[in-house]
Amino acid sequence: MVHASAAGPPQGASRAPSGGSEHRPDVSVGVHVPPQVRLTNVGKTFMTGRPPAPLHAAGPIDLDIRQGEFFAVVGPSGCGKSTLLELIAGLTPPTEGTIEFEGTPIKGEAPDGIGVVFQEDASLAWLDVRRNVAFGLRRSSISAGEKDKRVTDALRLVGLSDFASAYPAQLSGGMRQRVCIARTLVMQPRLILLDEPFGALDQQTRLLMGDELLRLWRETSATVFLITHALDEATMLADRIGVMSARPGRIIDVVETGWPRDRDSRIVERPEFGSITARLWHTLRDESMKSIKS
Repeated sequence: MVHASAAGPPQGASRAPSGGSEHRPDVSVGVHVPPQVRLTNVGKTFMTGRPPAPLHAAGPIDLDIRQGEFFAVVGPSGCGKSTLLELIAGLTPPTEGTIEFEGTPIKGEAPDGIGVVFQEDASLAWLDVRRNVAFGLRRSSISAGEKDKRVTDALRLVGLSDFASAYPAQLSGGMRQRVCIARTLVMQPRLILLDEPFGALDQQTRLLMGDELLRLWRETSATVFLITHALDEATMLADRIGVMSARPGRIIDVVETGWPRDRDSRIVERPEFGSITARLWHTLRDESMKSIKS
């Protein structure tokens, strides 16, 4: 359920259909599959300043996120993208509306099954890579043997098995971000929320990290929800892309890319890639101008 703009899509992009598509084999034709995440009339207002005054940051937002899909969100600076992620993560409660994860309301606390990776390098300088990853399980009640197995599997998934004894200072920026992703993977989340995880990396490294993220998505079968400022990154990675308005942020368009599940950064060579990215900018340009002038 989304608020969509009235403008028709350019060649190479389509509006999000109500059901699944052929490149998501977990969604059967003619079978209704409930969304993994559902936002209904969600809004968020903060009290800021002295004296405190209300700031309407986001909403109303209606959005369904499908089990196993890769969903990206783009929008102008300050439109509430990170606020939206924090709402879904249960890190902040909505002021209005309801959010459900697998049919259970999220009420301002992080539910089991959701993992979050932020843009900032959250690796712990005094711990080696293996202990950094294991840190995500410090409060888990699983056995020591299961913890060790999960850490080993996560390091393999992110390609850091050979660097398990290295310290963050000895790693590149991209490798440190992979440590943070591995720390989330050991929790075996069914939904992974990513807030600009590659924002501090150069363009070539971002493309390669995008390949790694797509591979992890396929191998874990988790749903991925990505916040990004980079329109080309959203186009390359996502099954669907939600476009947010200027503050207060609303979902004003949802673009279905139509990419096959088994894809990588070479998708940027396709003519449709430019068409989809152009559509995103066509929708966002006016909203970005509003954001600058506000």
